[in-house]
Amino acid sequence: MSDTDASQPATSSTSTEAPQDDLRDQLPEDLNAAGFVGPYQFPDNSRRRRPAVIYLVIAAISLAVWLANRGDDGSVLVNEGWLWAAILFGCVGLLSFTSGWRMHVDEKQALVAAQGAVGFAIGHASAQQVWRGLRSRPTWRVLVYSAENPPRQRGLVLVDAVDGTVIEHLAEVNPEDDWAE
Repeated sequence: MSDTDASQPATSSTSTEAPQDDLRDQLPEDLNAAGFVGPYQFPDNSRRRRPAVIYLVIAAISLAVWLANRGDDGSVLVNEGWLWAAILFGCVGLLSFTSGWRMHVDEKQALVAAQGAVGFAIGHASAQQVWRGLRSRPTWRVLVYSAENPPRQRGLVLVDAVDGTVIEHLAEVNPEDDWAE
């Protein structure tokens, strides 16, 4: 065997192995955002009203079945469980319908409200949609840093996504500024 034969790796020519170029991990087309252009749209909470209507219809049907058969002592399929199911679906449907708030404030408007609340010019900022309360009222949680480099102040502001009022705010000297040195 010559030196040139020993220096080359052994290759297998079996037909079951695919070339390395063919093995690539890819996102499905519906998840690939490479062609996406434009701002991200947060989904509106009023979508919760659609399943709420379905729950309320199921509650009404369950109540109607129970009312139509409540006098039958020999009925095996219709009992008090239909009434309890109607009450449960009705409560869930009512809660879902009343928590389907329509958002009138987007993240840009929340950022403007946050700047007015903290009292300093904002540089970097981040907005996150959260919910508060039993009825899940949508709220923007906005984290802001002042415009200096490095930022000297930071703040956290909660802005109501329904009417745009500032619920709470906190502004403080940025403790990370001391660590920059």
